[in-house]
Amino acid sequence: MARQHIQATDKERVMRDDDFIVSKTDLKGRITYANKIFKEFSGFEEHEYLGKQHNVIRHPDMPRCVFKLLWDHIQGGKEIFAFVKNICKDGSYYWVLANVTPSADDNGNVVGYYSVRRKPNPKAIPHVTALYRQLLQIEQSAGSRDAIDAALAHVNQLLNEKGVSYERFILDLQSL
Repeated sequence: MARQHIQATDKERVMRDDDFIVSKTDLKGRITYANKIFKEFSGFEEHEYLGKQHNVIRHPDMPRCVFKLLWDHIQGGKEIFAFVKNICKDGSYYWVLANVTPSADDNGNVVGYYSVRRKPNPKAIPHVTALYRQLLQIEQSAGSRDAIDAALAHVNQLLNEKGVSYERFILDLQSL
């Protein structure tokens, strides 16, 4: 099944404080497992997401550079934290603070990825929304070929100005 077009709406769903959305993917990003909270928030039935690309829930407000950063980290064997706006099957959306880590077999070979998402700090969302809007504008202005690199350059400049790592930046936002 190809990724279906979902019309985004302004309706937000907010995670409960004790919710954890869990999913696992193979090395190509195809979902191999998702818990019942994933199903609840995404609105998809299991047969609609198992074996499909995780981007089935990618909201159009998400800059491509965030996913490039995420993939670079996890394919390099490192975990990453990121704020992500996901789309639901009905077009509504929900924000998460995602922690994505590589999953290894007994021999240390990476066999997939594991993601645990929780409710983000609501105070962080306006900051993240503004940054992501900026990054999307940079990506659109740069053109398809240079979009991700141009937006990542902006992220790196921001981090340098603040004197923090990407991880520290995200965790500082979460602790506002």
